[in-house]
Amino acid sequence: MSEHDKSTNVLVIGGGMAGLAGALALRENGANVTLVERAPEFGEVGAGLQMAPNASRVLKRWGLLEKAREIGVQPKHLVFRDAITGEELTRQTLGGEFEERYGAPYIVIHRSDLHRVLLEGCAAAGVTLVNDVMVESVETVNGRGIAHTAAGVDYEADVVIGADGLKSTLRPLVANDEPVPSAYVAYRGTVPITEDTPKADLEDVIVYLGPNCHLVQYPLRKGELLNTVAVFKSASFERGEEQYGGVDELEAAYKECVPAVQEALKNLGTSMRWPMYDRDPIENWVAGRMVLMGDAAHPMLQYLAQGACQALEDAAVLQDVSNGTVFTADGVRPEAWDSAIREFNNVRAGRTARVQRTARIWGESWHVSGLARTLRNLLFKSRKDNDFQYNDWLYGQSGDGVPSVEAAHARQAERISA
Repeated sequence: MSEHDKSTNVLVIGGGMAGLAGALALRENGANVTLVERAPEFGEVGAGLQMAPNASRVLKRWGLLEKAREIGVQPKHLVFRDAITGEELTRQTLGGEFEERYGAPYIVIHRSDLHRVLLEGCAAAGVTLVNDVMVESVETVNGRGIAHTAAGVDYEADVVIGADGLKSTLRPLVANDEPVPSAYVAYRGTVPITEDTPKADLEDVIVYLGPNCHLVQYPLRKGELLNTVAVFKSASFERGEEQYGGVDELEAAYKECVPAVQEALKNLGTSMRWPMYDRDPIENWVAGRMVLMGDAAHPMLQYLAQGACQALEDAAVLQDVSNGTVFTADGVRPEAWDSAIREFNNVRAGRTARVQRTARIWGESWHVSGLARTLRNLLFKSRKDNDFQYNDWLYGQSGDGVPSVEAAHARQAERISA
């Protein structure tokens, strides 16, 4: 890149889901966007993820939903079962009334596939994508964000978006905190579906709830792959060991579970496990002309399957608050960024804090034993299919900081006319 290229309207730091989504959203508004990623190549590790309607609505806004549909799976139901007895506790039908109510489908997709959809969207839109850039610090000088890199090269922008994940280098600019260990770890595995794969539940997302453990299974890539995730409380992680040399903890955690759960453990890769962290919510994400988004701002436990979903919501709101004020027919108004990123922060901080806190509580309810398990099961079984009272706050099209596509267009028209 030339020295001129290192000056831009928007600099996005981090090439994960949040960074790509933020870059695409602001490029859609007409910004000159440069995204820098520390890794030598773009990519995403892990297995499957669930995209609830609050996230797939954002893809719909950008014209990417059909690509996600083509490579993902639309499960028919979300089903919860007791891992000790196998008893069904509750289910939610994910088509029909559910999709109509929330304005978009529920899709399960491989993380690398969604990442590729966003990466290709950024490239097609004209985002400048740069690898092998390690940003060490950001400061605001004369109303511009200056990103200092390990290579000694500076990038300048009207605004810097910090999307560098759970262990963000930029978060110390707004908070003196550390990731919070949950005591739980995850093993994951994605295996081909064959004639020998048990045919039950291959069209659903299945969650087995057990004491201090749970297991999730669902199909990926048009039903070609089976995704399995096992999460359990780990004594070694509580001692501070992120990795562990054997599988005895894994096997012991599920020894009382039904055969279907124990059989599913064979699908897991056991060479690596994922220790689970989040952070306590913070109210302020802004330092000068730098603002955090995604896991850098609000990392959360995975029990609501909302990590990537909330990153997409972030991008949609960032697009809304900047369109029509920052980007005008006459060009870019750098001074408008101050109010835009503050509005973004104000709209999103309360929403994401609620999701973070609810994910913690939801996880606790999954892993109870004894009388608490009995009461949990009774509560779950009292819920009927298509009872939306527990879903509306999370998936709904109003009150979540992410308007419908039509409402977003109306808001942008109002800004431009003003």
